[in-house]
Amino acid sequence: MSKLLPSRTSRSCTLSISRTACGRYTASRQHYGAKYRLDISVKSSVQLAGCGSSVPDLVLTNQDLEKYVETSDEWITTRTGIRKRHILKENEKLSSHASLAAIRALEMAGMSAEEVDLIILATSSPDDLFGSATTVQAEIGAKKAAAFDLTAACSGFVMGLATGSQFIRSGTYKNVIVIGADALSRYIDWRDRNTCVLFGDGSGAVVLRAHEDASAPCGLLGIDMHSDGEGLKHLNCPFSGHGNKPEGEGASSEGSYSNLSMNGQEVFKFAVRAVPNVIGAALKDAGMTKEDIDWLVLHQANMRILSSAADRLGVPPERVVSNLSEYGNTSAASIPLALDEAVRRGDIKKGDVLGLAGFGAGLSWASAVVRWG
Repeated sequence: MSKLLPSRTSRSCTLSISRTACGRYTASRQHYGAKYRLDISVKSSVQLAGCGSSVPDLVLTNQDLEKYVETSDEWITTRTGIRKRHILKENEKLSSHASLAAIRALEMAGMSAEEVDLIILATSSPDDLFGSATTVQAEIGAKKAAAFDLTAACSGFVMGLATGSQFIRSGTYKNVIVIGADALSRYIDWRDRNTCVLFGDGSGAVVLRAHEDASAPCGLLGIDMHSDGEGLKHLNCPFSGHGNKPEGEGASSEGSYSNLSMNGQEVFKFAVRAVPNVIGAALKDAGMTKEDIDWLVLHQANMRILSSAADRLGVPPERVVSNLSEYGNTSAASIPLALDEAVRRGDIKKGDVLGLAGFGAGLSWASAVVRWG
């Protein structure tokens, strides 16, 4: 792949480089009055070829939560749009759902696990401290695939999609699975009504495939990603174990994390500001406008956030994909889970342009404009 240098001017030569959709670059050079034009293209174009999802069978309704905290179905539904959430049972593993989501995505794509080159698992709550991507690799039988976890909270799936696409566009890999999976029920104080009403567990996956023809239309049209560590204080889940463990009383104690802590008002203000802006930036990167979007598929955090973002972007409510009432906030899983259901219902069709956006802890926020199928 050619190394691109910044635009520069000398006494005899001017070279300028501009980026077009899907990472293609056009270089214009003027040398002693003569103009030359060179296309520097990526080696492969990306296709979003299949999707899948999986959630636990155990359901916790708003009425169930009334037994644990001072709340009501009306209070939760009015403020969040959530009616129920799916929760891992005792000894149930998140990796099992991540694997099933991947298998279903492969089936839709018409691809075998042996063809997979790379697995990216976006999660903040793996079954093992060292990650669960390799567990998924083993469970689905993707024997030749490399696998790693990516941690970016609720933005993780979009950032994973951007990461996986780069491996394909560079020609390094041909077939990549990007999975978003989380089980934040493990880190919730189920007696704190400010957080326990919001979160559920689940998994979703998308298969990315390289087009044989590098000039074919690209599935990843534009991206934009951001982080702000100053905002971590508003949404976090810090380590809570012992320091100086060799010499302390807890020398043999187990490592642990605190329950999730969130300043809901600050996170809400951040989200309603960040989501339209990041989608707008991704559209600009794609050379598109909001009128080109067929569907918004946003992180399923709160119905008021979804409605506010859609209003600011001018997207009608019927073009906003939402399954928040059924699953709650499933963190990195929420976008691929909502996408999978919309595709299987027949709402999202081949060729549709989707505006994806994730936002959450970090703070982090990211958007991708993609073409489905």
